[in-house]
Amino acid sequence: MTAPDPAPRPDAPPRRRPLWVAAGFLLTGLGVLGLILPGFPGTVWFVLAAAAFSRGDPRWEAWLLSRPVIGQLVRDYRAGLGMPLRAKWIACTCIAVAVAFSVGRIPVLIGQVAWVLVGLAGVAYITMKIPTRRPPAPGA
Repeated sequence: MTAPDPAPRPDAPPRRRPLWVAAGFLLTGLGVLGLILPGFPGTVWFVLAAAAFSRGDPRWEAWLLSRPVIGQLVRDYRAGLGMPLRAKWIACTCIAVAVAFSVGRIPVLIGQVAWVLVGLAGVAYITMKIPTRRPPAPGA
């Protein structure tokens, strides 16, 4: 089943559409880096890339959404389905490790405290605000 070729959204002026497409590619590149680099999130960049592509050229949005894994992550986010429990564990662990390794490099105590609070806020947001996507029931 093939979706019809979508037309550009009318709310993006034609002269800005190439800028949205360029932003989409930049954000996609950051998302790819997020897949490679530990402690650097990937999904958020892909969600932003899909939003940029939707304003610039929905054909690129459709391309991004058709990618294995990446497309499913973006569709799940848009549908409000949340994150798998394993992904939440990985994200929170990466935040904790990144904060632990970098807090000592901050020379001022107030900066260290602020950095730890930022990390705790990120973990709190992931654990309390983002729904946990449950695996489908067997046979469903």
